[in-house]
Amino acid sequence: MKKLLNFFLIGILAFIPIYVIGQIVLFVNDRFSDLIKFVYGYYDNYFMTALIFIVSFSLFTYVGYRVSVGKSWIIASIDAVIDRIPLLNTVYRVTKKVVNMFSGHETKESREVVYIEYPKEGLWVPAYVTNRSKDMYILFVPTSPNPTSGFTVIVHESKVFKSEMNIEQATSFIISVGVDYDNPEEALKLPR
Repeated sequence: MKKLLNFFLIGILAFIPIYVIGQIVLFVNDRFSDLIKFVYGYYDNYFMTALIFIVSFSLFTYVGYRVSVGKSWIIASIDAVIDRIPLLNTVYRVTKKVVNMFSGHETKESREVVYIEYPKEGLWVPAYVTNRSKDMYILFVPTSPNPTSGFTVIVHESKVFKSEMNIEQATSFIISVGVDYDNPEEALKLPR
């Protein structure tokens, strides 16, 4: 009976990733359907609905291309307008920096992953380097399994152990609560 229950629980756990992906697909499908209904409600014509989606797709693709090769005048214009709005400009600037850090448009330094001892000596956690000031590191320490939650710390460089993981590998490690660890021999190099 115990083995049967164990196999049952393993079977449930095996379906959790499939369930999560299914929920994400359903969520995106619902949002996309809502968008089509919203646009179609204004233009009761399939041609107009398709034209709006094609123009929107083309615009986003063009802006994405311009941002990746340099600077987009559309984004620069929006930046200039938002920069003049007192409270909104701070939220916009910070959000843009965080998105750029995770999307790879920032410098290599801001995409660096390190280990720090937390919550006590001898326990190591991965952290993202978000900024540096001389010999001080400003780090974001994400929490498992949601790497978007966490806290920010300022640490002296002597307390930091550099990791060979890139930000994607570290994020995968955090989301998987340590199951997906591409470089386990790195853990053996951490000071004890």
